[in-house]
Amino acid sequence: MNPVDQVTGRAIPLGLANIDTDVIIAADHLKTVTRLGLGAHALESLRRVPGNVIDDPAYQGATILIAGANFGCGSSREHAVWALMDRGIMAVIAPSFSDIFSGNAFKNGMVTVVLPQPAIDRLMEVATTEPITIDLTTMTVTTPYQDRFIFDLDAFRRDCLIHGTDEIALTMENEAAIGSYEARVEALLHSPVPLESFCS
Repeated sequence: MNPVDQVTGRAIPLGLANIDTDVIIAADHLKTVTRLGLGAHALESLRRVPGNVIDDPAYQGATILIAGANFGCGSSREHAVWALMDRGIMAVIAPSFSDIFSGNAFKNGMVTVVLPQPAIDRLMEVATTEPITIDLTTMTVTTPYQDRFIFDLDAFRRDCLIHGTDEIALTMENEAAIGSYEARVEALLHSPVPLESFCS
């Protein structure tokens, strides 16, 4: 995955609570095994409402979504993260997230920021006119009005996001040790000494 130490841009002030994964991407669109094109169907049911904030031209190209509590609840579908990212959303700020959604987000390089409701309310206000910056180095969310909100993030996840290290890359860091282990197993399998003797 791509390294991400900062996300800056316009933020969609959605603010709705309990947005589940079926709202993020409906089950009709889960048959694909590719991530491309899912963004066109992201938050589709909400976008059918005339005058919805998601399709407002003011937020065209937004990289951040501001949501309400319990974002990403419901079924475990990685497609929800894929759909948002395909639409250009690289970070979601909310008072709380479903554990499964935040896990899927991390594995795909999406930043999830948990902030208290008063901070969310302020960011919703600022987002109507100004960009927002999420900085993983300083662990802050800031605005041009000098707002500064500190957030927590698991140190391991933060390090992986900043360096763009996914599970495959983490495994490959131990390639030499894995290769050595596999060689020993292969040697044992072809050894004239019975395997039972190595277990005694």
